[in-house]
Amino acid sequence: MAPSADAETFPLHLSAHHVHGYSSKSVVNASVLHGKLDLRLETRTIEEPPAGELQIQIKSTGICGSDVSYYKKFANGDLCACAPLSLGHESSGVVVGIGPLVNGFKIGDRVALEVGIPCGQCTICRKGRYNLCKKMRFRSSAKSVPHFQGTLQERINHPAIWCHKIPDHISFDAAALLEPLSVAIHSLNRALPAPGSTALVIGAGTVGLLVAAMARQSGCTFVTIMDVDQGRVEYAISKGFATHGYVVPKPLHSSSSSSSIFTDGTSTPASDGIMTPISSYSSVNDRLDGAKALAADVLAVARPDMVELEEDEDDGVDVTFECTGKEACMQTSLYATKPGGKVIMVGMGTPIQTVPLSAAHLREVDILGIFRYANTYQTGIRILGGKGAMKIPSLDDMVTHKFKGLGNAKEAFDLAGRTVDDNGKLVLKVVIEA
Repeated sequence: MAPSADAETFPLHLSAHHVHGYSSKSVVNASVLHGKLDLRLETRTIEEPPAGELQIQIKSTGICGSDVSYYKKFANGDLCACAPLSLGHESSGVVVGIGPLVNGFKIGDRVALEVGIPCGQCTICRKGRYNLCKKMRFRSSAKSVPHFQGTLQERINHPAIWCHKIPDHISFDAAALLEPLSVAIHSLNRALPAPGSTALVIGAGTVGLLVAAMARQSGCTFVTIMDVDQGRVEYAISKGFATHGYVVPKPLHSSSSSSSIFTDGTSTPASDGIMTPISSYSSVNDRLDGAKALAADVLAVARPDMVELEEDEDDGVDVTFECTGKEACMQTSLYATKPGGKVIMVGMGTPIQTVPLSAAHLREVDILGIFRYANTYQTGIRILGGKGAMKIPSLDDMVTHKFKGLGNAKEAFDLAGRTVDDNGKLVLKVVIEA
């Protein structure tokens, strides 16, 4: 069952506790988006934390793809902002104030923030699937009106039950990345791969990398990751997120050599692909044929390292994680998955797509959707403390660029929308630190 914020949950405290020098009302800086590319540093007034809430001094906030979408378009998919909005939802910080009716926290506690606040009372919340709550308020999202402001503020008040204490060995940056790690954990909880399974991850952004890492941690023997960006695929292999990689051919390239990376990450992909990109085909059938050919190419990457199977064994992976939301990638995922396998829809993208449903229907391929996460933060904190074979690649290492202070937010957002910086360095995760 999802946590509830009812007063009965907490022993009674009659007053808020706060760091010396904080009054009942104070002024904080906030990074506020007013329109497309219109990011401003402003001041806001913050009250003492109310009943059931903590006041958190934000230490680190990662910039997510949805944040970049709001920054560039003042919208994310079908959600259009209609008022100024502070972005940021991948965050960690320190407790600096404690409201009434809160127990179990002290000033100075280090916490990771789970920023989706469900009602806690509806049927879906009571079943523990609170990520699907119709009354969910999610920081930095324009879905609810008035908008629930994001974490790119010096301090915020946040419900204590959605603040997760973190040990000293987890950095604030890594704690902020518990949010995308939670998406990956939830994806694997839905997929439930058996030990020794094979997996394909489409998209090597932050979420795709973490999904690949969790697939390996969950017992998948072969995990292939594919992306259009060679640097990201090479990173995934060299850091141990995946066992194999495939770089999707560039537009208009056509040759007899395959564009892929093999097992140990030391090989570099050929510059040319073996097929015309799917987007250049004019008809649905041609696009589907292109997706089918791409699926065959990516499946061929790991095949040489697999034990030879019976001749009648069907090609395909046991589970495909589609982390881009693109139509062509969803088409490819259905063709790349073996009969009886699963396709996990992780990425949010094109809302209406043309896909070969018969490839799933007639082969009993299950298609499962993913929306954010539920009941994952404590699991993520334990995973970050893993040792030996159970340890996932470093989340701190994924932070390729850091910006100090909210005054540098615009520069951070401009960089977060790119794949390489001005020096040619790979851009994976950009964070804004206090």
